[in-house]
Amino acid sequence: MEKVVEHTRSVSIGKVESVFKLQKDAFNRNPYPSLQERLESLKKLEQLILGNQKYIAKAISEDFGNRAIQETKIAEIYGCIDEIRYTRKRLKKWMKMQKRHVPLLLRGVKNRVLPQPKGVVAIVTPWNYPLLLSVGPLVSAISAGNRCMIKMAANSRALSALLHQLFNRFFPEDLVAILPEVSATEFTAQAYDHMIFTGSGKVGKMVMRRAADHLTPVTLELGGKSPAIICGDFDENIAAERILSSKFFNAGQTCVAPDYLLIPEEKLSGFLESSKRLVPKWYPSLNSEDYTSIVDEKAFNRLNTFLKDALEKGATVLPLLDVENNKGLQKIAPTLVLNPTEDMSLLREEIFGPILPILTYRNLSDTIDYINSKDRPLALYIFSSSGEIQEKIIKSTMSGGVCINDCAMHVSQADLPFGGIGASGMGQYHAYEGFLEFSKLRPIFTQAKKSAAVPLRPPYGQRFDKIFNFLLRFKL
Repeated sequence: MEKVVEHTRSVSIGKVESVFKLQKDAFNRNPYPSLQERLESLKKLEQLILGNQKYIAKAISEDFGNRAIQETKIAEIYGCIDEIRYTRKRLKKWMKMQKRHVPLLLRGVKNRVLPQPKGVVAIVTPWNYPLLLSVGPLVSAISAGNRCMIKMAANSRALSALLHQLFNRFFPEDLVAILPEVSATEFTAQAYDHMIFTGSGKVGKMVMRRAADHLTPVTLELGGKSPAIICGDFDENIAAERILSSKFFNAGQTCVAPDYLLIPEEKLSGFLESSKRLVPKWYPSLNSEDYTSIVDEKAFNRLNTFLKDALEKGATVLPLLDVENNKGLQKIAPTLVLNPTEDMSLLREEIFGPILPILTYRNLSDTIDYINSKDRPLALYIFSSSGEIQEKIIKSTMSGGVCINDCAMHVSQADLPFGGIGASGMGQYHAYEGFLEFSKLRPIFTQAKKSAAVPLRPPYGQRFDKIFNFLLRFKL
């Protein structure tokens, strides 16, 4: 048995190396794909997704145990198509050589910037939105003219196998390759020209260390504990619907899901009443196909351990469905946790499940201090009708992104970049910023027929001093 395992691993390593060499050689033959080539690749990607929606949704649901088809359609299929179409419409403009400022003293000179492809890009994808988080970076990377190798999560076995077949049908392997059954360690060993990883901070650090061996630039999307703040001027009933629908979408297995709620003491009872009314209407039972399963037994047990820890340490645990968590279905009821304390796992770790800790506050400044005492989150959710309050919170905190009076909607906007900061990641993709992330902005200086620098060359003397002093006084 050990020999078989070792043989399988060596074959996978060999496959990664061979595909990397294949793509590197192809890039060297065509280091600047034309606009038409890039548009054609994006068109094929759109056709691949649209023509196989049913199979994609079925594969994702199989990997989860159960995932609502509608959640896959709106969050992943539509999200991918929207980004592809947005990019295709604007790519010609993005690719243009940019003219830059030239000082008056250097008349005749040209300063320009050309966005050029970096080369071979590695995309390491998580299981929670496996299509969106593969295709999103892929759109940015191939629009920038790169070639891409994609490693999907072990929990995405059915989708990985399907996409492997589909991409082989639509794309040559030297342009885009899905590599199933390959570990992150094996996959990240190559000297890629850029690497993007979406997942946990722990694995993200490992990926960054591997990239450092080759000085490969990295984009990291890492998640974290994203807070939602309901301010005193906002209707808690409206906030409850928006926060909870986002939190329990995909059973909370979303990197930008609100991870905890900060709410004024006087608004808590209204929020709880709305929660008890809304959630049973959305999900009448755990058997509902509209309610997604926890991805595997390990994750299910982890979330139950969080709840047990909170109970034992004195928190109030409030399930919003009158049922017990179902291990067979791997489903955990939408749950609120009141009065959590800092020693509880729920406040120390990213939850990644349908559990929402709720903290009450009296002073908004205290909530800002509390948020700033933690790692910088991937998202921040502000519920307030006051522009002054919104601005105060935004300018007093830092996060990957901000959403005002809703949750997670900023991620679905094709013209907004998406990325973290600090413990929640680095770099960004989507929109024009995604194109830039996977491009080398190459500065190009073209000298005039007569160089203005000649008087500044040796032998130095009074002429140099006069010109130098003039330059210091000269206003551009």
